Amino acid sequence: MKVLLYPLLAQVALTFVVMFRMYSARVAEFKEKRIHPQSVPTRAAFREKITDSANSADNFSNLFETPVLFFVAIMLAYTMLIYDPLLLVFAWMYVGCRVVHSFIHCTYNTVMHRFYAFAASAIVLLALWVRLGWLIIQ
Repeated sequence: MKVLLYPLLAQVALTFVVMFRMYSARVAEFKEKRIHPQSVPTRAAFREKITDSANSADNFSNLFETPVLFFVAIMLAYTMLIYDPLLLVFAWMYVGCRVVHSFIHCTYNTVMHRFYAFAASAIVLLALWVRLGWLIIQ
């Protein structure tokens, strides 16, 4: 049962990895461009001046969108004491797709490659929810 929490922890770890990447890129950009933090008090101002770390920042924000449904599904299964090997497979597949998506987004950022990884993660997430729903209503 506890094994279902491992992919959840991996997804959390991915979020922190991207966060640290974003912060390190931002600090480097602030130093390189000699930007005073107070000169970018809003997101709009920030986007105008800070461009090098935008991909990591966008990916970090993205990690709080559909992954929320992943976290809810895993916690729901865990609290309802639902364990199913297929749920575990879907959970790891989802995390794998999100790792690939984040890697693409934070590095070379080819949009169609990123889209395929995102679409795959969305399909796996849907499958996870369909399976979980099926197990709940049985």
